[in-house]
Amino acid sequence: MFEAVLPFPHIDPVLIHLGPLAIRWYALSYIAGLLVGWWYLLRLLRTPSLWQSPTFGGRPPATADDIGDLVVWMTLGVILGGRLGFVLIYGTFFCGIWGTSPACAGLPLAYLTNPVKIIAAWEGGMSFHGGLIGVTIALFLFARRRRLDMLKLADLVASVTPIGLFFGRIANFINGELWGKVTYVPWAMVFPRADQMPRHPSQLYEAGMEGLILFAIMQIGLRRFHLHDRPGLLAAIFCMFYGIFRYVAEIFRDSDTVFANWLSVGQALSIPMWMVAALLFWLAFRRPVAKAVG
Repeated sequence: MFEAVLPFPHIDPVLIHLGPLAIRWYALSYIAGLLVGWWYLLRLLRTPSLWQSPTFGGRPPATADDIGDLVVWMTLGVILGGRLGFVLIYGTFFCGIWGTSPACAGLPLAYLTNPVKIIAAWEGGMSFHGGLIGVTIALFLFARRRRLDMLKLADLVASVTPIGLFFGRIANFINGELWGKVTYVPWAMVFPRADQMPRHPSQLYEAGMEGLILFAIMQIGLRRFHLHDRPGLLAAIFCMFYGIFRYVAEIFRDSDTVFANWLSVGQALSIPMWMVAALLFWLAFRRPVAKAVG
């Protein structure tokens, strides 16, 4: 048998057991993403040079208290949207039409016979795209309630979202799930929950692309080029590059949601991401950038 050059680090998916309660790395990744993202948002708000343009008039688009409350709204959006997105997109739409994955066993009928499965996120199953929709709804409602500019808020949130994506993909790697296709590259790994074949560590590819590289792109756009002076532009760039990186990552992932003989659900969902990006680009450029009056 081919020996993988890089051994898979056998890390227990459960960090610690507290009686009947199990604290899992996956749950901690969500908490870490939200807390670190919150902390970094506050740092951005406290950087005066980012808000000196006439677009902002020397004031950030939200206060620290606003961001603290927004994090609560977004947390609900991520959890509810992520789970319902998985149930609708994968468990109902994909499994109901194709049903080619072992994970589809009994779905979507099981949601009717055992409704607890709809909320059973502990069994696995969260959708990034569903979470994104949930966060977008939360952003809209929050901005409307506080009378804040939604596009300016969206740019802020988009600039820190790669932090959460990075932690999430690292948690996927620790869990030994969402592994890649069989390969014989020197960095291949044998995942214990798969077969004994060497595979791409596609979770790390996604952590690098959707997390580190996308975060760098967003920070360069924000801090070096001040693209947030056109509200909606950073959000557009996030959607565009996430769609690209996710599409590329799916080439290496051993996806169990392939349909039409070659296209995965993750790749298909990149198309609406690019459509949203196009809309945001239009919104960002439809008005001229405000100029200082001197």
